[in-house]
Amino acid sequence: MAYVRFPEGTLWRSKLDGSQKIQLTYRPLTAVMPSWSPDGQQIVFYAFSGPRPKLYTIATQGGTPREMIPADPHEEWDPTWSPDGTRIAFGSGSTDPNSTILILDVRTNQISTLLGSRGFFSPRWSPDGRYLVALPFASHSLILFDSATQKWEEITKISLGFPNWSKNGDYVYFLHGENQPSVMRIRIRDRRLEQVADLKNFRQTGYWSFWLGMAPDDSPLLLRDIGTKEIYALDWQAP
Repeated sequence: MAYVRFPEGTLWRSKLDGSQKIQLTYRPLTAVMPSWSPDGQQIVFYAFSGPRPKLYTIATQGGTPREMIPADPHEEWDPTWSPDGTRIAFGSGSTDPNSTILILDVRTNQISTLLGSRGFFSPRWSPDGRYLVALPFASHSLILFDSATQKWEEITKISLGFPNWSKNGDYVYFLHGENQPSVMRIRIRDRRLEQVADLKNFRQTGYWSFWLGMAPDDSPLLLRDIGTKEIYALDWQAP
């Protein structure tokens, strides 16, 4: 698995039992949202090393991180691989109402804009490559793009974050917050919503406050805060 150490922001790779650890990135890069290539040979992530986040790839055996689009003056966030490993979808941040979903062809280094994607971010490709889900500005619904029809559709209206496809492509899992924090999923076939895990008493954490990933068997991966907090009172008398 790949993971980022907190608070250093360095990217690491290890076996699930923690053995064979390899540090892949070093400061001043602060790696965020690593994503494995389908062949397991590369990891794409975005990182802060200057005023704007940029996309990088690194070989899973180590090496020098490669900035994917050096000439691009814009922010590059939240990359995800296509199932065939030939493209990377990414976008702008969640606070940009004019963000669009961009597609980078890793063979030609050409960039294209996904049709009708203005205002969307956080793209995620389905395992079969036909669909792509994304979030709109303010993250109050989930939007599905069908490459066969070239159309977008709102498939649920609920506050959510960190969408993840199930391995067979039947479901999209996501974090739901507000008054009932939980892991939920939506079945693509009939848009049925289900709660997977109640997080009411689970202290979530992450680089952007929370995070959700998926294990190969579709088990949700979460970050739990096991720290402690103490409250102090200070009586101060001015001279």
